[in-house]
Amino acid sequence: MDTIKSFKGYGKVDELEQQAYQKKTRKRIIIITVSSIILIAVIIAAVAGVVIHNRNNKSSPSSDSAQQTQLSPAASLKAVCKATRYPDSCFSSISSLPESNTTDPELLFKLSLRVAIDELSKLSSVPSKLRANAEHDARLQKAIDVCSSVIGDALDRLKDSISSLGTVTGRIVSSASVNDVETWLSAALTDQDTCLDALGELNSTAARGSLQEIETAMRNSTEFASNSLAIVTKILRLLSQFEMPNHHRRLLEFPQWLGAAERRLLQEKNNQSTPDAVVAKDGSGQFKTIGEALKLVKKKSETRFSVYVKEGSYVENIDLDKNTWNVMIYGDGKDKTLIIGSRNFMDGTPTFETATFAVKGKGFIAKDIGFVNNAGASKHQAVALRSGSDRSVFFRCSFDGFQDTLYAHSNRQFYRDCDITGTIDFIFGNAAVVFQNCKIMPRQPLPNQFNTITAQGKKDPNQNTGIIVQKSTITPLGNNLTAPTYLGRPWKDFSTTVIMKSDIGSFLNPVGWMSWVANVEPASTIFYAEYQNTGPGADVSKRVNWAGYKPTLADTDADRFTVESFIQGPDWLPNAAVQFDSTL
Repeated sequence: MDTIKSFKGYGKVDELEQQAYQKKTRKRIIIITVSSIILIAVIIAAVAGVVIHNRNNKSSPSSDSAQQTQLSPAASLKAVCKATRYPDSCFSSISSLPESNTTDPELLFKLSLRVAIDELSKLSSVPSKLRANAEHDARLQKAIDVCSSVIGDALDRLKDSISSLGTVTGRIVSSASVNDVETWLSAALTDQDTCLDALGELNSTAARGSLQEIETAMRNSTEFASNSLAIVTKILRLLSQFEMPNHHRRLLEFPQWLGAAERRLLQEKNNQSTPDAVVAKDGSGQFKTIGEALKLVKKKSETRFSVYVKEGSYVENIDLDKNTWNVMIYGDGKDKTLIIGSRNFMDGTPTFETATFAVKGKGFIAKDIGFVNNAGASKHQAVALRSGSDRSVFFRCSFDGFQDTLYAHSNRQFYRDCDITGTIDFIFGNAAVVFQNCKIMPRQPLPNQFNTITAQGKKDPNQNTGIIVQKSTITPLGNNLTAPTYLGRPWKDFSTTVIMKSDIGSFLNPVGWMSWVANVEPASTIFYAEYQNTGPGADVSKRVNWAGYKPTLADTDADRFTVESFIQGPDWLPNAAVQFDSTL
């Protein structure tokens, strides 16, 4: 039986290893922070030099002042690489390429992506070799299959990033492109980390051997992807700000995420628009199962495909792969149209694969549907919904389970007017996600267990990810909750979670939050905060005193975590599509 002190969650490592790792990480962070302060002037000078040079060249190609602002190619590369967590691997990997004889930071960024893609491509063959060595271990084979899947996803994220910038050089990257690339590179790092989590949660001798092997093989690809993310976050974003007026003009040309058809569907109170497919258990639709209807969706379609699922309980597992784009599924109500599954970790399925409904393809929308994993508390990790869909929307949906109910895995996600129930880490992952006007309802777990509402998994400081709960209510499901209940616990060293302007019930443990490892304070690099919450559970006077916890925020700091700032909502959540509050 799991107790408060002994309980191990998804991807948890040995406590001594965790403490040693955190010490090493803190030391590295201190070094990086000091180095960044010293070198920021050099980086800004290099970036400004390129911008000035480009501007002057347009008016006067032979301008002496432009030439004087230019650093040498080697110095430019060093300045750019100093902004990364791994400057040595950044410089050595890019400088070996013949095209590196340039001072253009955008080209240097593209070269950093190229080396990351090349390295990750080599890694793609490792899972199949590991699987062959684990032929008598079904659990390990399934975990290795997760690795194979997410490594492929990571590779696609990197390719999407380089494609989004086009082939034109010498231009200023727009802020919209920077936001996209930051998101996709953050997701690529999350994908690779998910492989390690899938192996780590087995905690067996064979799994530890495979984990060590793939972790060693993954070291370069992870570092290179991290380098690319740092460059886009610290250098290209700075470049985009130099050209802010032009950015605003170009931004208006970007298509909104949701077109007129989607807006009508989301606005319709009675769902009277004509869907592309109708599912009904009683045979009154075209299909009796959701899976059958989704076979009609064309791969990588830019056209919205809508599926109406009539009232009823549909016992099936759905997995929309990364090539299934722009699907909208809607029902007759979050308590009337239910998709139900029961996959769980205790019966041999990796947490990542337990989802009743999983979606990776971009632009997914769900409305008026309930997602359920009814495996129960005794089966431990059992996901109702997993989303890695970029720019996904969940409107008036419910997510019902116990441990690990809602896996907001990666990319940008928005949840509005949703109900979420669970026990341990029941909202978890490493997406950039905002929950707005939702009902979050912890429930009674197994005896001697605790409840943690969130478990955020940010592992790289440059990832633009976090769990944001805004204008929601946090109250127990039913009247029998007696287990110690907390707002969350930091899963990784840069975990980011903010609860703001929400109503919190009296059931909450006054300390508010708990550590991932019992009696071990989380890394000082986490960012956990509360802002203008209400209700008896919102009193912060007895909260944890972690270095990375903020019991209150200034308005300007809280504004970083709004729909507008954190997930760029106004660019893809037009007011007519789904109701949302853009700011505080």
